[in-house]
Amino acid sequence: MGKNLRSNNKPELKAERKELRNFGTSAEALLWLSLKNRQIEGVRFRRQFSVGSFILDFYSPQCKLGIELDGVQHYSLDGSDYDDRRSRWLRKYHDIHILRFENRDVFTSYDNVVGYIREVVLEILSKEKE
Repeated sequence: MGKNLRSNNKPELKAERKELRNFGTSAEALLWLSLKNRQIEGVRFRRQFSVGSFILDFYSPQCKLGIELDGVQHYSLDGSDYDDRRSRWLRKYHDIHILRFENRDVFTSYDNVVGYIREVVLEILSKEKE
């Protein structure tokens, strides 16, 4: 259930993924500096990766870990409900865990954000070895 790779990076979402990569937020660009090139425990992250009809800001297929950076639109009642439903769907059908950070946290607590991502990655990797 949900393991079909054809549901990932659907061709019909390619243009939207490309636009999000090219015109992403400055918070995404900054966090990408620490996620790209396997800098966190040798784990590969991809930018603007789609799973089903959803596009994740960052995704590690190895860890089944998605990272979302949220702006103010996510903190409305509708935005929060949508994010919760989306995260539950990704977990239930694709076993993907989502970490959420506010854009401002990337600027004000960058080391803490990257450190927390590293901790979660290490926890996931240690469970793989069990």
